[in-house]
Amino acid sequence: MTVETRYLDGTYLAHNPEWDCSDAPWKAARVAEILKRNGISPTSICDVGCGSGHILAELRGQFPDARLYGFDISPQLRDVWRKHAALGIDLRVGNFLESTERYDVLTMLDVFEHVRDPFSFLEAARGRAGHFVFHIPLDLSALSVARGTPLMQQRRNVGHLHFYTKDLALETLQDCGYSTIEWCYTEAYASLVTHRTWKTRLAHMPRRLLASINRDAAARLLGGETLIVLATART
Repeated sequence: MTVETRYLDGTYLAHNPEWDCSDAPWKAARVAEILKRNGISPTSICDVGCGSGHILAELRGQFPDARLYGFDISPQLRDVWRKHAALGIDLRVGNFLESTERYDVLTMLDVFEHVRDPFSFLEAARGRAGHFVFHIPLDLSALSVARGTPLMQQRRNVGHLHFYTKDLALETLQDCGYSTIEWCYTEAYASLVTHRTWKTRLAHMPRRLLASINRDAAARLLGGETLIVLATART
C-alpha cells in the first residue's frame, strides 16, 4: 500500500470526516490578508490539495471576480463539492502536476508535508503561478519530540509524512527555487476552531506567555504554531 492510498480509498476521510471544513474561514482569511497586504489582486487562484473546497468558497467572498480552481486526488470529494456548485469554482479530481494551466496565485495549504517527495513536488509546481501562498504546520518542537505521541498522531491520523520548524520550512522552499516575500506565524494554537475549548485554552497559556516574549522560542519549544508564506519562483 502506498502512502497516497489513504486519500484514494476513503481511509483519510474515515479519520477526518469533516475534512477540516471548520478551519476553512480562518485559513482563507490568512490567505486573503497576506495577498492584500502585499497589493496582490489575483484574477485566478488555484488551490492544490483543495480538500472539501471550503477554503475556495470562502475566498470567493474575498475575490469575487477571480477565477477559482481546485485540485485534489480524493474521488470521495465529488459529493462534497456539489454544495459549491453555485459559486463558479472549477474543482477537479486528479494530479495537479498533470495539468498545464498557469495561475496568478497558487495556494498549498497544509499540503507538501503530505507528499512522499516534497522537493520534487515543489520544484515541479514552481512554474505554475506568479505568486504562491503556503500554509505549513510546524509540528516539530522540543515538546512534540519529547512526548512522541503528537507526531505519531499527525502521521497516522492526518497523514503528515514530514515535520517542520519555521527554519526548516523556509529553507525547504528556498532549496526548491522559491523566494519568500513575506512569512508570519499565525497563532494557530489560539485561533483555530478546533482549539476553542476551555481545556485547550488553559493548556495554551504557556505558549501565549512565551510567545509574548519570543515567538521563535515559543514555536521551537512548545509548538502549536503554523506558518503562512507568500513567495515567488526564483528566476
